[in-house]
Amino acid sequence: MGQIRCDRIALSGIDTIRQETWLCQETPADPDDEVTAPTYWKHYKDCKACSYRDRSGDLRSVTKVSDFYSLRQWHSTGMYTDYYRPYGIEHLLGLVLPAGPGPAPGPGQTLRLGFVRGPGPEFSERDRALLALLRPHLHQAYLDAEQRRHPVPQLTPRQKDLLRLVAAGHTNAQIAWRLGISEGTVRIHLQNIYARLHVSSRTAAVTKAFPDRP
Repeated sequence: MGQIRCDRIALSGIDTIRQETWLCQETPADPDDEVTAPTYWKHYKDCKACSYRDRSGDLRSVTKVSDFYSLRQWHSTGMYTDYYRPYGIEHLLGLVLPAGPGPAPGPGQTLRLGFVRGPGPEFSERDRALLALLRPHLHQAYLDAEQRRHPVPQLTPRQKDLLRLVAAGHTNAQIAWRLGISEGTVRIHLQNIYARLHVSSRTAAVTKAFPDRP
């Protein structure tokens, strides 16, 4: 907010197929967000600025409402009159943060960062360029925060050694030979690893245990 002047920043994980929000963090917080959500979804598809990502598949551009509407057009939309105007919101600047690490969001799911202003100056092209420049750093800040909130369960040294061999593409038989154990013991180790990491596949276990692995 110090770099890009605004009244509020919202980080939202939205599912446009189920029409629900799976993550919502705002600064400052909006206590009425849950109440007004049905109004948002009522106008979502008809709002060019809101549904642009779904229609275009463009997950990289930083967009403003003025990319899609003149001020008069924006004021005549249902999204503005029913959802934004009651809160004094005039201007929006937003982007989508990349997925990862781990499984990508499902169909219709995106992680969006929005900057909001009331009446007054529109977001400038400098604001847009700065937000594009900050995008990878904002994404890393989000990943760091998620890792603090959901730390990876600790594996034993033996489990880590085994999982590194899995990550290198070795089969259970090859892992058993390298570690001097039976294939049955490898399978038991993997089952214990899956349970500890709350995953169900080799790929998911490697991704969760080694999030910084390229």
